[in-house]
Amino acid sequence: MNAPHERPLRTVVAGTNFGRFYLDAVRAHPGFELAGILARGSEHSRDLARRLGVPCHTDAGQVPDDVDAACVVVPSAVMGGEGSELGTALLDRGVHVLQEHPVHPDELADSLRLARRRGVRFRVNTHYAHVAPVRRFIEAAGELRRRQRVLFVDAAAPVHVLAPLVDILGRALGGLRPWRLGDPAPVADEVRAASDGQVPVRTLHGAVAGAPLTLRVQNQIHPGDRDNHALFWHRVTIGTEGGVLTLVDTHGPVLWHPRLHSPRDAGHRLVFRSGPGAESLRLPTRSAVGDPADEPRDFDDIFARTWPDAVAEALGLFRDAILADEDGPRAAQHDLTVHQVWRDLMARLGPPELIRPAAPTPLAVADLGIATPAAPAGSGPAAPPAPGPGAGSGAAAGEEGPGAGYSGPAEFFDLGAREHTGRTGPAVVASLAGLDHGAGPLLDIGAGTGLVTRQIAAAYPDCRIIAAEPAAGMRAILTARLTEDAALARRVTVLPAAANDLVLPDRISGVVACGVLGHLAPDRRRSLLRDLAARLAPGAPIVVELMGMYTPVSMPPTRLRQATLGGLRYEWWMAGEPAGEALMRLDTTWRVLDGTEVVREVRDHYHWHTVDLPTIAAEAGLTLHAPPPPHGGAVPHLGVLRGAERPAVTR
Repeated sequence: MNAPHERPLRTVVAGTNFGRFYLDAVRAHPGFELAGILARGSEHSRDLARRLGVPCHTDAGQVPDDVDAACVVVPSAVMGGEGSELGTALLDRGVHVLQEHPVHPDELADSLRLARRRGVRFRVNTHYAHVAPVRRFIEAAGELRRRQRVLFVDAAAPVHVLAPLVDILGRALGGLRPWRLGDPAPVADEVRAASDGQVPVRTLHGAVAGAPLTLRVQNQIHPGDRDNHALFWHRVTIGTEGGVLTLVDTHGPVLWHPRLHSPRDAGHRLVFRSGPGAESLRLPTRSAVGDPADEPRDFDDIFARTWPDAVAEALGLFRDAILADEDGPRAAQHDLTVHQVWRDLMARLGPPELIRPAAPTPLAVADLGIATPAAPAGSGPAAPPAPGPGAGSGAAAGEEGPGAGYSGPAEFFDLGAREHTGRTGPAVVASLAGLDHGAGPLLDIGAGTGLVTRQIAAAYPDCRIIAAEPAAGMRAILTARLTEDAALARRVTVLPAAANDLVLPDRISGVVACGVLGHLAPDRRRSLLRDLAARLAPGAPIVVELMGMYTPVSMPPTRLRQATLGGLRYEWWMAGEPAGEALMRLDTTWRVLDGTEVVREVRDHYHWHTVDLPTIAAEAGLTLHAPPPPHGGAVPHLGVLRGAERPAVTR
């Protein structure tokens, strides 16, 4: 085995079932090089090795001496497989080993001792702790613990992924010790009788990291198909005096619910309105934590993006441990404690109940007949929406966080939007005619990558512009675009604020809001429009562009744009479904193709509150005008709002 180095680690992957995720991750990771597959030699494994251009070994002794690392993705002895034996054989040959969970604590201790003797690293990968929403939950839990003491922990998981749940708890709570576990609560005979003997979930109480724990486990397993019959995945709630942090599912979302606490007045009556001493009543009842783009869009996305990314994260940490050239006793002790707690849990739960149910029938939310009403009769597919430059703020139902839906695909945005803004930009510029640049700055809300911002600045060289864009990826392109022109750099101020978070100047000479207002829930949209109208200079315009959707409809996957860069072709696809009254969910996919082969896919989604221009004008209390000729017919979803020639109202 070579000493730690900076070149890619030559790596074999043992196992070609779940191991397929490792094969893809190893091939994609710059720090690793796929050197072979270790399998039983089935036709599937041999064919896979041929397609990947690597040898297929059927014994650990066949692995070449120049191999640096191995990913053992084969069930360990405790799960009835030979993963532990493979790992031991590879460690004994001086190969670093990353082994898939779970591992019996005794086998884990033996492997760690052997790795230390051979001067290599051994790690266990519980996988789910590296899934993006779980990482976000763990990070938020760490900050929460730094602020307040944990009062309780509530957790749930199916039995076959119980070890990862213990790992998640240990990472979220800063450790597992001291820990104690009780036996499962007994189920009364009359309860079993009332439920036809079906009690899939068992409950036990204990303590982890000194905090009270309630744990629910689906202690059932299909002996031939353990992955397809879990009733739920990982769910964790951590409570403090300030509120409750919840990982709703392994794949998100992560939610924060602040504590409901209303003070009492002098007459000992509860105070029901916010004010001095009751500021916490203004807190949102719940907030999503982190970037929704991290959460998978659907189960396809879990397999295509979320799980491969999690394996890549584990590989990166594994490589760091190898290059650090140290045993990492804290990581080893954490792995040991996780599997000791897991062994204790399994012993207390007893053998899982063996079940062989028929294949389940998964339901969509639309099947419930509540959350997604059908589109109005007679309404066909929506017209392809115009690409808005940016996104608004979001904290209400149907809204994501600032910049949601735009950060992920920001690298492709100009490919899709440049043609569109080539038409709308001149219309926006013409609609700003008569702009009084001395009355204050012009606000470009949701400026995106600056395609329209740059056109406005060129047409009005004396105008100061505030360009607000909440999506970091879009904003990076915007600032780069502005710095290319010294004059622009002096006149355009870039702010990272979302629409409702902007601190508005007392007086503004105009507003541009292209592709933004539908991102805001109606009450937030109305509030923003009223604030903008109150600060407009007399007769100043608000130029608004909306998408061509005025009621929720089903929109089949539609290719909106395609472009070519060098030898690659790029396609922008969008689909949509009703997500509530006057609310659409829009799903976007960018595909990068080399010839006919899709080499990359970037998916994202956002919500759009359907609204039309007359409604926007009424909410702002302004008069709606069409863009000046010849632009009105060319950009049908763009309108100009103006008030009377009156003194501006300032605050």
